[in-house]
Formats: sequence, structure tokens, C-alpha cells
Amino acid sequence: MLDGRSAVKRRAGLRLWLPGLWLGGLFLAAMAAPLIAPHDPLAQDLFLGRMPPFWMAGAEPGYYLGTDSLGRCVLSRILHGARVAFLVALVAGSLTCLIGATLGLAAGFLRGWVDLVVSRLIDIWMAFPPVLFSILLIAVLGPGLVSIILAIVVIDWTRFARVVRAEAMAQGAMDYVASAEVAGRSRLSTMVVEILPNVLPTIVVLLTLEMGIAVIVEAILSFVNLSVSTDDPTWGGMIAEGRTSIHQAWWVIVFPLITLFLTVLSFSQLGEGLKDRFDPVLR
Repeated sequence: MLDGRSAVKRRAGLRLWLPGLWLGGLFLAAMAAPLIAPHDPLAQDLFLGRMPPFWMAGAEPGYYLGTDSLGRCVLSRILHGARVAFLVALVAGSLTCLIGATLGLAAGFLRGWVDLVVSRLIDIWMAFPPVLFSILLIAVLGPGLVSIILAIVVIDWTRFARVVRAEAMAQGAMDYVASAEVAGRSRLSTMVVEILPNVLPTIVVLLTLEMGIAVIVEAILSFVNLSVSTDDPTWGGMIAEGRTSIHQAWWVIVFPLITLFLTVLSFSQLGEGLKDRFDPVLR
């Protein structure tokens, strides 16, 4: 039994450290992209179009992951695209968490008409297909990072609200809540001081998973030209461009795909690792 628990702890540790190393390194590289990127991500040179990565014959010095059809450095565009991905992940994830968790916490603990209103809102929102809803919002608001962030927040707050509501209801039935109310603590104070700290681990896990979802949503929207300007480097835009020349220059699509896959996977595994770490059975 102890060996099994130790094995689970080791797996939880790996799920924390390996994704954390990738996300932390990529975040630092993205923030330092203007300094460490070998070339301007927007600079074009048609004479250097579709140059292969550095280990292949015919590579151009300084273009370590090759160039696209317009001669732009693939590595530089990936690094600058990571800035867009992390910006959307952090801002959209935080706003979604703040709105959804607040509504879910209030609905789950206060109950009554608050729970009724929030639950009906969740039901209405979840009746819309999320992908079509996001495309509709972007079409109305216009392309851009602000529109993408608003679309993610408007669509995904229900994910937090549903889970946090259920968790707050479970915590509200605990003896420590009754003890706080008997001691004269107000409902609002009990919710913030007593319930919130016990629901916080669940919120942190959801936030991590939501950041991965935000990255993939931004990539999908940029793939269909509904994100930032088509000239600005984004992973989805690079994938969309690379699919037209996959047989002549596979590196244009493969390297952004790998980066996107590892980033989304890392957010997912980090969330799973946090869930295991916060599991009281394994403490």
C-alpha cells in the first residue's frame, strides 16, 4: 500500500517538474524573445525562402530551424508566437477563473436565488456549441487579442462555475462551517475565510487546465485568420501557412505543431500533477 502511494507521489512529482520546466523555459524564452531571437520575425527575404534547418544540407547559417516561404526565420517566429500564446493563456485564464469561481462559490455556498440564477445561466451558456460561439463572437467583435480573450472568458466561465459550485456545496456541509456560523461569523466572512481556502486547490487545478485550453483556442482562431494580424507570428498562423508547403518545407509546420503540442500537454499534465499533489489521501 505504501509502495503504491509512493509510486503515485513520484508520478505526481514528474507531472509537476517536467511540465514546469518546459513551461518555465518557454515562458522565459518568450519574454526574452526580442533579445534572443536570431532574426526579426517579420523580416522577409525571398532569396532565403524555405531554407532547411541547420542539420540539413543547404541550410543557411543563423536560421537554426529553417525559414518559411517568405524567408522568415521559423525559430524567431515561434519565440514571438509564444508571447501571444502566454498572454492569452494568462489573461484569459485569470479572468475566466475570477468570474467563474466567484459565481460558483457564491452559488454553491449561499444557495437560494443566487444558486438558481447562476445555475440557469450555466445551462443557457452550455446550450451553445463553444467553437461556433467563439467564432460568432470574434466575427462580431472583430479579430484581435482582446476579442479572443473576451471570447474565451465568455465561453469558459461555466467550466469554473460548475466545478466550484459543487465543491462549495460539499464544503458547506462540513462541521467547520457550522462551527464558524455558531461562533457568529457572517455568511460572507464564512465563504471567504473558511470555504475559499478549501476550494482553492480545485481552482488552481482548473486554472492550469484553462490556460492550456486558451492556448489551443488561440491557435485554432489564428489558424482561420481570426486572431491577430496575419503578419504577426502566431503558432496557429504558422501551422496554417505550413500546411500549404508541407511537402517542400515540412519544418514550417512541424516545429510550431511540436511546440503547441508540448505546451498544451504540459499545461494538462501540470494540472493533473497539482490535482495529485492536493489529494488529501496522498499527503
